Amino acid sequence: NNAQIVSVTVTIERDSRVDITNVHKPTTVQFSYSVEWFENHELPWKMRMTRYADSRFLPGSFEIHWLSIINSFVLVLLLTAFLTIILMRVLKNDFSRYMELDDEALEEEESGWKLIHGDVFRFPEFPVFFCASVGTGVQLIVATFFLLGLALTNLISTTRRGSILAGLVVLYCLTCSIGSFVSTRLYFQMNGKAWVRCVLFTAALFPAPVAVVFLWVNTVALAHGSTSALPFSTIFTIAALYALIAFPLTVVGGIAAKNYASHDFNAPTRTTKVAREIPTEVPWYRSRFFQMVISGFLPFSAIYIELHYIFASMWGHQIYTLFGILLFAFILLIIVTSFISVALLYFQLAREDHRWWWSTFINAGMTGLFIYAYSFFYYFHRSGMSGMLQSSFYFGYMSIVSFAFFLMLGSAGFHFSLLFVKHIYSRVKCD
Repeated sequence: NNAQIVSVTVTIERDSRVDITNVHKPTTVQFSYSVEWFENHELPWKMRMTRYADSRFLPGSFEIHWLSIINSFVLVLLLTAFLTIILMRVLKNDFSRYMELDDEALEEEESGWKLIHGDVFRFPEFPVFFCASVGTGVQLIVATFFLLGLALTNLISTTRRGSILAGLVVLYCLTCSIGSFVSTRLYFQMNGKAWVRCVLFTAALFPAPVAVVFLWVNTVALAHGSTSALPFSTIFTIAALYALIAFPLTVVGGIAAKNYASHDFNAPTRTTKVAREIPTEVPWYRSRFFQMVISGFLPFSAIYIELHYIFASMWGHQIYTLFGILLFAFILLIIVTSFISVALLYFQLAREDHRWWWSTFINAGMTGLFIYAYSFFYYFHRSGMSGMLQSSFYFGYMSIVSFAFFLMLGSAGFHFSLLFVKHIYSRVKCD
């Protein structure tokens, strides 16, 4: 179309095929090719990738893709409904029992999550690190939604090599103020004083691991003489973006949170001066390790099929054009993770364990660890990659992706859990 190639069809002649399976017998192979050009005015250059997104072009894989997504959605819907019904029935019974008792009976009968109302809003250890993690997770969620939206509207060329990664870097820099605002506001609500330290932690929490992995991967690429090593000009551009855009916006977000955001946590119950002792004997199915496994496995099972296609696109050099389904899968992942986190949080509070801040964040982020574990399976059984160079690139960048999912899902699970805790403790009678 106007001297531009918009599509290519490759065919072979069956009569020209040569058997080369016998490695012990020398075989002479003559290579030849012929090219035939056809003019196509109906397919413009900008819309050339729509041919690959058409279900008639890839009928088998496309149908399997849709059926897998629908199957995952139905399973997640049933799981969410099941957890919601059970949780609401249990809470309804708890509310009825607590609200119908008088004050004397309440002191004798209260147990479970109601008993720790004076400790549940006790702020977590390492508040600077916790707030920075929550704020960075929110920032990555916003940047991901913007990236998928731009890909859906074709404002970012999804076919040009490196365009999505470049767009993600720019979006991360532009959304730094959001992450800093969220983290600093939460830190002030925890009665924190060293808000500058919180801002600096937020500015370095995600870029620092990325820089370490990049330096290692780029060094390995240079040692092997690979063309995949980034030149100094590109490295300087990325560093300039962080120094001139990302870091100043992070500082601006922290200052805005300090001056304009509400510093009141608005806890519905008062926190006692002495922390309540936490029971040490719990069943194995209520242990922290079992909760971490469940909270990571269930959301991972909802995105397993879509994850296979993403891995094939990232590391298998296949074309990925279904960003609408990818956006749907990402929203589905956040919803499922949040529901699972809330359900597990209730069981934790019911056993009178008030240390829910970090546990909720880690439980919700465990899907990132499952994604990294799946990367090992894909590397050894699907990718066909080997060697120091490919292993460094693959496991290095997959660790960054998994860490990003850990922060995003941990932040989403924490915010939903915080709303849940505030809601249930605002509905009961407390001394």
